[in-house]
Amino acid sequence: MTPRAGMLIAAGALVAGTVTVLPAAPAGAGEPAPRPFPTLAWTGCATEAYPKLQCATLRVPLNHDDPAGRTVTLALTRIPHTAKTFQGPLLVNPGGPGGSGRGMAGYVASSLPPKVAAEYDVIGFDPRGVGKSEPALDCRPGHFAPVRPDSVPGDAAGERLAIERAQGFAAACGKKYADVLPYIDTVSTARDMDVIRRALGAQKINYLGYSYGTYLGTVYARLHPDRVRRMALDSVVNPHGVWYEDNIAQDYAFDTRHKDFMAWVAKQDSVYKLGADPAAVEAAWYRMRDALRAKPAGGKVGPGELEDTYLPGAYYNGYWPRLAKAFAAYVNDANAVPLTEAYERYGEADAAADNGYSVYTSVQCRDAAWPRDWSVWRKDNWDVHAKAPFSTWNNAWYNAPCAFWPVESLTPPDVSNDQVPPVLILQATDDAATPYEGGVALHRLMRGSSLVVEEGGGNHGVTLGGNACMDEHLSTYLATGEVPRAEGDAEVDATCATLPEPKPEPLTRTAPTAAESAGSALHGFLGHVR
Repeated sequence: MTPRAGMLIAAGALVAGTVTVLPAAPAGAGEPAPRPFPTLAWTGCATEAYPKLQCATLRVPLNHDDPAGRTVTLALTRIPHTAKTFQGPLLVNPGGPGGSGRGMAGYVASSLPPKVAAEYDVIGFDPRGVGKSEPALDCRPGHFAPVRPDSVPGDAAGERLAIERAQGFAAACGKKYADVLPYIDTVSTARDMDVIRRALGAQKINYLGYSYGTYLGTVYARLHPDRVRRMALDSVVNPHGVWYEDNIAQDYAFDTRHKDFMAWVAKQDSVYKLGADPAAVEAAWYRMRDALRAKPAGGKVGPGELEDTYLPGAYYNGYWPRLAKAFAAYVNDANAVPLTEAYERYGEADAAADNGYSVYTSVQCRDAAWPRDWSVWRKDNWDVHAKAPFSTWNNAWYNAPCAFWPVESLTPPDVSNDQVPPVLILQATDDAATPYEGGVALHRLMRGSSLVVEEGGGNHGVTLGGNACMDEHLSTYLATGEVPRAEGDAEVDATCATLPEPKPEPLTRTAPTAAESAGSALHGFLGHVR
């Protein structure tokens, strides 16, 4: 989930192919003609990074219960297999909801061991409503334009202003996409995946999903267990908390991870000179937040934008050196330029972020019931804020349109499963975006699954981002279907050590740090949508 387009492929570089269809048998008298069976026409859309990339589009029913009715269009990418051994399509999804998956095909294919990647057609896709799929949702362009009101309500008037802003976004979505919103949800997207499978001519799919993509995968597996060949799920959504409770759990976890960052800054006091006591460093961060309320940095970084800027550091610690540099420059030198630059790099929303947020709200508000009484939100979020103030209210307002959503919510499906082949679950113990309990919960729900844990890891996304041990488990699974098994009654089947914490960089350095460069490619896909 990220504010920017991140690693999205430039629109001009992707020339979509078209869908070709096989002729259908005549329909019976008075019956609607069945929709022709879809196939895909792939065209070259090479980029400098991915010279073998191909693109296509695919029409799917807007309402899968009315397969002959209106369609929407999905945008797909592919890196085709090159080995004689072909293990079928590997669909990949970076999460969100609202994350573009077209760029993931090239990234995953180039990040797996070449021998493994060569045996798969790696398939990326923009889910319905996202990116180059049509229609692409954008409920209210510029919704996150700075400077927003302080996310922490200072009084009743401030709270009312924020509520009206959330109501306005929900109303804009309802007015602009009234005919589409009832079908922007996880189950509909999972059913799209099965149309993709059919169009690929595959009896079964392989799947690699990150973050929200893990939930999408588990829903697909519940709908079509016989059509799953292999499924790897990295950084797992807790299916018991979809979605209100999961967001509350995130608030606590993000605050803990922000404190980890404060402790790291304190350990580097010789560089950043913000104090050697983590509590003192954290106090300085909140004083910076207070100062930005009165005078936003660069005229664009107020308290809410500050939270947007530092939240990516809770997803990926490779950002810590640059975030610490901006923090130190503001506090020690009254220099707001690095802070403004950090916001522009990590927190500022662009058109892709507007699209991502529109789909995020559309999916989460439709998927499951949210409190419709604002007094419930007020009480819950003040209770959590008292213990975890870093991003609680920021997150509350991010999800607040769901209190006023113009479409009735669905009931989340039961994703327990004893029919799929062994599923590989990969999870870091200190992940803030998808806390560890989610991986354990899904492991218990999916019989025969294997849980591999990055012990002490706090980054979101633990494979294909630099941890060779975690990558080995994923690669072995995709190559052979084999998963590790614990002895006895142990819940965790295998563990890997976490990567070392990043090292500080000189304050005069302007290029991305070594730590940031090492893993930022993956986290460009997996960040938060802001």
